[in-house]
Amino acid sequence: MIELMFDDVIAVDPDAGEAALIGRIGELERLKAAAAAAQAVATAALDAARRANEAAAGVPAARRGRGLAAEIALARLDAPVRGGRHLGFAKALVHEMPHTLAALHQGTLSEWRATLIVRESACLDVEDRRALDAELCADPAALEGMGDARIAAAAKKIAYRLDPHAVVERAAKAEQDRTVTIRPAPDTMTYLTALLPVAKGVSVYAALKRAADTCGDGRSRGQIMADTLIERITGRPAEVPEPVAVNLVLTDDTLLGGASTPADIAGYGPIPAAVARAMAAHAVSDERARASLRRLYAHPRSGALVAMESRARCFPTGLAAFIDLRDQRCRTPYCDAPIRHRDHAQPWARGGPTTANNGLGTCERCNYTKESPGWRVNTSTNQTHTHTAEFTTPTGHTHHSTAPPRAPTIDRSDIETRIAITLARHAA
Repeated sequence: MIELMFDDVIAVDPDAGEAALIGRIGELERLKAAAAAAQAVATAALDAARRANEAAAGVPAARRGRGLAAEIALARLDAPVRGGRHLGFAKALVHEMPHTLAALHQGTLSEWRATLIVRESACLDVEDRRALDAELCADPAALEGMGDARIAAAAKKIAYRLDPHAVVERAAKAEQDRTVTIRPAPDTMTYLTALLPVAKGVSVYAALKRAADTCGDGRSRGQIMADTLIERITGRPAEVPEPVAVNLVLTDDTLLGGASTPADIAGYGPIPAAVARAMAAHAVSDERARASLRRLYAHPRSGALVAMESRARCFPTGLAAFIDLRDQRCRTPYCDAPIRHRDHAQPWARGGPTTANNGLGTCERCNYTKESPGWRVNTSTNQTHTHTAEFTTPTGHTHHSTAPPRAPTIDRSDIETRIAITLARHAA
């Protein structure tokens, strides 16, 4: 029945006229907004039901609802860290912002624009939040034609008028969230992102822009700004290699035989074989560098890491390193956070052994979530030695996660040798 309903929703006649097709696009957009409103209502209802059931079971108030946000995120095929945002968004709409919810249900607001309104009103108390909701969204016609920036600016303006002290205090607290993050970019590049207070962020950008304005050596403005950033942070010219320590995983054929099988950098992802060989060669030829080698073993067809030369049985040593190299990122489905904990899938307190199969690399949040009542994680390996984890939530739903495979190689034997090289360079 559900399949038939979806078939009706996604049905599109590609031979329809342009007017009909543009109309269908608009209908589907409004349907997406209505679905987001229904999701919010269902999420708030689930939260109320879970808390009521746990209260009846005698669970202390401080522990009620623990793990629910991650469960919601998994149901939405989203990273667990976003579950809290989905839950907070839903509770705000259902319990405090009925006009915004109605506009979302009607398709006047998109889910993102409704999120902007909720975000800008988060610092207000309940009564002021309801006042903002009524002033901005009571008349859906007034929202027509407003883009993301106008919606956010209007909500911010109303919030400041209703409670300027709360807005100022929120801005002061936001400075505590300043941070620097890194994530992979295509072609062996990376994005280095800094979240800074507006004045400091603008001053940093202005300084880099000024350096680009006064330098004309053939590089583009963007190249000059990037090189200047490197030089001012590290204190050395951009072309001088930095002290670095990375785990590089590659086949023996890639390192020694000129094969084209990609290598992997832990925490980054695959890189071309030629780039990997160049990194290893540089570490060997530079007297200030050093490299240590560890043999791993992978299944030749699946590329799954199946064993490690180390005989250590404690997660903090050899097994922890193996789990990092095997899992690469948090193993909870849809969560791509860096690994912070190497822990038992089945908890030690419940008889879970300290083995590679029962070991799981997770972020801190996900490791604590899976320890909540009602959560279970079972691990296994298939015929190609691919490590799989099955997550079961308190509602009985299951989600699966497999360790990311390395690039397969030519099937020469039952086990293919891989090499993990730790490259490090001392400061000059």
